[in-house]
Amino acid sequence: MSLSAPETIEEIKQRNKELIAEVLEAYPEKSKKNRAKHLNQFQQGGKDCSVKSNIKSVPGVMTIRGCAYAGSKGVVWGPIKDMIHISHGPVGCGQYSWAARRNYYIGTTGVDTFVTMQFTSDFQEKDIVFGGDKKLAKIMDEIMELFPLNHGVTVQSECPIGLIGDDIEAVSKQKSREYGGKTIVPVRCEGFRGVSQSLGHHIANDSIRDWVFDKLEGKPATFEQTPYDVAIIGDYNIGGDAWSSRILLEEMGLRVIAQWSGDGSIAELEATPKAKLNVLHCYRSMNYISRHMEEKFGVPWVEYNFFGPSKIAESLRTIASHFDDKIKEGAERVIEKYRALSDAVIEKYRPRLHGRKVMLFVGGLRPRHVIGAYEDLGMEVVGTGYEFGHNDDYQRTTHYVKDGTLIYDDVTGYEFEKFVEKIQPDLVGSGIKEKYVFQKMGVPFRQMHSWDYSGPYHGYDGFAIFARDMDMAINSPIWGLTKAPF
Repeated sequence: MSLSAPETIEEIKQRNKELIAEVLEAYPEKSKKNRAKHLNQFQQGGKDCSVKSNIKSVPGVMTIRGCAYAGSKGVVWGPIKDMIHISHGPVGCGQYSWAARRNYYIGTTGVDTFVTMQFTSDFQEKDIVFGGDKKLAKIMDEIMELFPLNHGVTVQSECPIGLIGDDIEAVSKQKSREYGGKTIVPVRCEGFRGVSQSLGHHIANDSIRDWVFDKLEGKPATFEQTPYDVAIIGDYNIGGDAWSSRILLEEMGLRVIAQWSGDGSIAELEATPKAKLNVLHCYRSMNYISRHMEEKFGVPWVEYNFFGPSKIAESLRTIASHFDDKIKEGAERVIEKYRALSDAVIEKYRPRLHGRKVMLFVGGLRPRHVIGAYEDLGMEVVGTGYEFGHNDDYQRTTHYVKDGTLIYDDVTGYEFEKFVEKIQPDLVGSGIKEKYVFQKMGVPFRQMHSWDYSGPYHGYDGFAIFARDMDMAINSPIWGLTKAPF
């Protein structure tokens, strides 16, 4: 795709204003009024991005959101590797969520780790009529016999469970007593709850608070503590991300006692309230439990961003500011150690990527966190938005985006296609549902939920992989064999 002459900020703002108006004209009056609240552009100096968020999607309009079950089972609980997560309900939800989001983990699957296995109560019509409590209890008995090395069970309830009123709490308490106090967590994450997967994150966080942390009340630490204990919160180890992050934290002198929840264990969850600092990557999915640990256990938390060398250095210094000079010196040592690697990556790829425009639409933290990594490569993010962001996500986004950046919340398939058609970015970074739409339009694409089967993207090593992948997407010779409709 050829590079066009740069537009002025005023030209960009006027174009975006007209584009939003054009897109909205396609809707009936009521839908138009509703969707207008979710589309805007960032104005320099604004306190937020001036879009409404965390509101129910318009019925009949294609949304890319997931459900509460997806937020709990697919994001928060699913990567806990030594627990078995039962999808309680019909087989479909569990089948669809089978195999996880490339949450890498260490262990022997089916023996002491179970992330990529699928456990379901496989509801049938008679279970809807007569209830599934007894079936759930029987399943737990079978699990204990077949997988004796499991360290706990969660019950991830699907939509029918909330409708028929299965008492998953009573079954969990009863079975926990029978199995000598084993951790069994009922999670009321029925898909119809809330407006997106975001409520599922919150529900899962609350279940950790109520069914894991409350059991620890008054108990001493089960490990020898140090002044440098930290926990990685909200990193799901997609493609090995948490491992890349852990390397940097340990190299600067900290000790990572827990990972939430990629390659994490129930013992690590239990150890976290004894940490000296929680370092939070995915704010949207884990801020609830981080706030609770600060209020209940006095464990402070800090956000960090390990995408691209600029933000990595900034984050390492922010984390180090919570510790003594030893850690502060360690942070500077790590930054200096990897400077040559970062410079080499930028020297190689920036000439090939400089000036390229990117449009993003992802969940969690990526619509803002990856902007710095693109900018390190000389690229420009011209549009961004969240699938399930809240107002505070958009407030945080103001620290990353430039004046005139197009902002879209819960963007519909139609809107996103029209925005791409008019703005003509050199790259779109979004999810698997959007990938093939834009590739058929002749637009380079990277799947930014799980790194298009690549990764890690976190850390200095991850930045090298990130730069390579963006270059491969944009500069692939395949685009010379196809022509975009616009």
